[in-house]
Amino acid sequence: MKQFKTLLLAAALFIGGTSFMQAQTKVAHINTQELISQMPDMKTAQAEMDKLGKTYEADIKAMVTEYQNKMKLYESEANTKTDEENQKRLIEVQTMQQNIQEYQGQAQQDMQKKEMDLLKPITEKAKAAILKVARAQGFAYVLDSTQGGGVIMADGKDLLADVKKELGF
Repeated sequence: MKQFKTLLLAAALFIGGTSFMQAQTKVAHINTQELISQMPDMKTAQAEMDKLGKTYEADIKAMVTEYQNKMKLYESEANTKTDEENQKRLIEVQTMQQNIQEYQGQAQQDMQKKEMDLLKPITEKAKAAILKVARAQGFAYVLDSTQGGGVIMADGKDLLADVKKELGF
């Protein structure tokens, strides 16, 4: 009787351990960075970011050119002007330089905000597709295999192709 109980306990532990191991094998991976970079929405967002960046770049370039021209003019006329006029001109160009720096900072902040606004719906769409595919295929966990993402080896199921199919590209 005691041997029967021991055998029954051993069998229960074996079955429990086996089912636990099977539950752990339902792990997949996906390189989310690669997925997002290949999404058509991302290409549209990148084009919009490039356009906005070029606009800011042109504005800043024009401001710098105006600043440089004014500096050259004021330097060439410095000997013919009074100290009071030269002091006013110095303050004017310093203000211009400060305005350029403030505009650059604001442009950078605007670019970051725009990028976040454009990326949020794209990443949410990717995440929803990943969850849908993973659930449909019965995976309990999906790891991000993006370079530097913490996954050293990814021999499990790669969901990239399935998610791309789900997104229609």
